[in-house]
Amino acid sequence: MPCPLSLYRKGWIMPGRNARKCTRKHLGVPVRPGAVHAGMSHSEFVDGCLSSFNAGRLSEACRLFATRIATKDTCIGLSLSGALVPAGLGRSSLVPMIRAGYVDWMTSTGANLYHDLHYILGFDMFKGNPNADDEVLREDGVVRIYDLYFDADALYDTDAFVRNLFRRLSKEGRLGESMSSADVHWHLGAELLRLNPASCEYSVLAQACKSGVPIHAPSPGDSSIGMNLAALALEGIDVRIDPSRDVNETAGYVYAAKCAGEKTAIVLLGGGAPKNFMLQTEPHIQEVLGLKESGHDYFIQLTDARPDTGGLSGATPSEAVSWGKVDPEMLSNAVVCYGDCAVYLPMLALYALEKAKPRKPKRLWDRRLENVERIRKAYRKAAKRK
Repeated sequence: MPCPLSLYRKGWIMPGRNARKCTRKHLGVPVRPGAVHAGMSHSEFVDGCLSSFNAGRLSEACRLFATRIATKDTCIGLSLSGALVPAGLGRSSLVPMIRAGYVDWMTSTGANLYHDLHYILGFDMFKGNPNADDEVLREDGVVRIYDLYFDADALYDTDAFVRNLFRRLSKEGRLGESMSSADVHWHLGAELLRLNPASCEYSVLAQACKSGVPIHAPSPGDSSIGMNLAALALEGIDVRIDPSRDVNETAGYVYAAKCAGEKTAIVLLGGGAPKNFMLQTEPHIQEVLGLKESGHDYFIQLTDARPDTGGLSGATPSEAVSWGKVDPEMLSNAVVCYGDCAVYLPMLALYALEKAKPRKPKRLWDRRLENVERIRKAYRKAAKRK
């Protein structure tokens, strides 16, 4: 392609009367995407054909994750909101990422983890019509999540599964006076593996348990898991979840990583409470506990939320800097890609699996109490200095 400046010099084009000399230092990489072709790999497609707008941001996010985040010296947290697990993203993307060691700890809505349990009981999700008559579906015993259908019996059987498990654990004396939400999810994952070791092939809870990845729910009562535990309380079986344990355990993962000279990364799928719970680890360390820290080092968010409404779901990484959640010196390692996680997450996962090496699991579950004790000692020491 001939350069416009060379055409001008040859007299083929003339500049406008007020044309200014181009300052080439402001030019970036030329937009020259390759042509898609049969047989090209996924990473070739992402690197060569996704160049601008949110396609460009997705390409940046994929490269950032594969080349900078998915390294052995980075502690990776992943937040999960929206109905991604019932939509199939657990089996297709999250389980392979956890198995490859690309996730060290998670925050999630309880609903995603509840729907993860259906499969062990033999229930599937089905493709449906988003414009269906919901009264007719209700009469037919069908539950709808937009264009996903499933048998209402999946709810009743899964409810019974949760209650029966924790009845048994209580009878066996395996429930402490209080637990974090991660303890609840660990028991569920361990039960899935006990019933069927192959459940880790499709279940987020089972694979997380097998890989030592703790999963926290910032609103444990806001899901069917929480409702079933509440029902047990009416029976006199008190499965008590202490939110303070969740706050300190999650902050402990981050603080321990930084003390070990590691970097921390957060991958946010959607927004809501799981996003905030993951981000608030840094304000808890800095603002509340008074410990020296500067914020997370890497930030990727896939979201459909706008920032101008003021909600946390759409808040940008630069805004998070003002809260101490993100290290201001690391903003170049932050990418926000606007769109549907159901489209973007499989593309991110596949790119990472093609371009990055599998990592040995950090098994933060095994060290969570040790990490809490570390942060407890640091907090007490800082308090004495004050």
